[in-house]
Amino acid sequence: MLCLCLYVPAFGESQAEFEYFESKGLPAELKTIFRLSLFIPSQEFSTYRQWKQKIVKAGDKDLDGQLDFEEFVHYLQDHEKKLRLVFKSLDKKNDGRIDAQEIMQSLRDLGVKISEQQAEKILKSMDKNGTMTIDWNEWRDYHLLHPVENIPEIILYWKHSTIFDVGENLTVPDEFTVEERQTGMWWRHLVAGGGAGAVSRTCTAPLDRLKVLMQVHASRNNNMCIVGGFTQMIREGGTRSLWRGNGINVLKIAPESAIKFMAYEQIKRFIGTDQEVLRIHERLVAGSLAGAIAQSSIYPMEVLKTRMALRKTGQYLGMLDCAKNILAKEGMAAFYKGYVPNMLGIIPYAGIDLAVYETLKNTWLQRYAVNSADPGVFVLLACGTMSSTCGQLASYPLALVRTRMQAQASIEGAPEVTMRGLFKHILKTEGAFGLYRGLAPNFMKVIPAVSISYVVYENLKMTLGVQSR
Repeated sequence: MLCLCLYVPAFGESQAEFEYFESKGLPAELKTIFRLSLFIPSQEFSTYRQWKQKIVKAGDKDLDGQLDFEEFVHYLQDHEKKLRLVFKSLDKKNDGRIDAQEIMQSLRDLGVKISEQQAEKILKSMDKNGTMTIDWNEWRDYHLLHPVENIPEIILYWKHSTIFDVGENLTVPDEFTVEERQTGMWWRHLVAGGGAGAVSRTCTAPLDRLKVLMQVHASRNNNMCIVGGFTQMIREGGTRSLWRGNGINVLKIAPESAIKFMAYEQIKRFIGTDQEVLRIHERLVAGSLAGAIAQSSIYPMEVLKTRMALRKTGQYLGMLDCAKNILAKEGMAAFYKGYVPNMLGIIPYAGIDLAVYETLKNTWLQRYAVNSADPGVFVLLACGTMSSTCGQLASYPLALVRTRMQAQASIEGAPEVTMRGLFKHILKTEGAFGLYRGLAPNFMKVIPAVSISYVVYENLKMTLGVQSR
């Protein structure tokens, strides 16, 4: 009888033999002579079952819960292609071998820091000939019967700017794996993210409008609180008035996300890197520039959103009427009021959001990523919420000045002021606290916004046929 066997040493322990895949895919004359089996110690049965479930999930095409011969061969071929891509991405010197420094550099580029001793420990687990380097054969043989848990998998699991929408689209874009770009899954992720953002912004629109009102109208003499602000809005325009400005806020998601993604990909090419994953500082530069290009393209919509949120009942017939009025009375320049503080706010927001998220991700991966890079829903939500909150806190004074500059003409008798003049005026009349008016409703919407966008994103992903690993 011909057996293909995988042996796991179990010295002095009772062993059991398990058939790895079903033989129904084999020709009839081979069914009795060909079998793939493995021997494992009895105390590792539970670990084996978990390992087998991962393999079957990855290779089971007909969804019958079993792996036949054809499926197993297809799994090996497909898995080997993925392993080849990862091996090339790790082989920085292009010499066909991976050493400890290359492992450290690859993980450092991703934001995961390990010591040289840890890198050498990884090498020893795969190094067969004691050279402290890994060639393609050693890499393939070690990983072939293990589901992929590597840099592309970390990218898959740790997306956050595509998933979480808190109303400010200033985060550095997510990376997409080679496989996602080649199969066209990237645009499905973007569509799902856009849909999630639309639902999230609509659900939290009352808090967003309250934030804008407090940024513009609140002062020492007009101490607007959350309950009082909602009462004032409902008294002035009814319950529907809580959603003023939401239409344009949702409409700008699609062009902003598309322009930002395309700009990010072009800037990556301009940087000249051929690596699948940019280093952290490269991501910050490329993401900030892409954000500036996207914001510049849709900035008139930002001004419209602020004016629509601040309008009184009956002031405008709709978005187009508002745009016509601004153009007729204030000229084209009015559509770029507050542009400078908006551009300046991109750097602290994107930089701190990225730094905090990468730090939290790195900490989790080092401490808890034993069997998988998948952090789970709650860890992902917590990391996304904390990084977005820190980014908003750092850039909030610039966001407040931007909103006041956008709203200048909508406040009767308001003098034309510059960004510098407005900062001085706020600090003189209200103190540093005046730069954080509206911060409470802004933070109140972060957790529901992140949670709603995640749930909607996951459902839209399934609808669009994006398979979660």
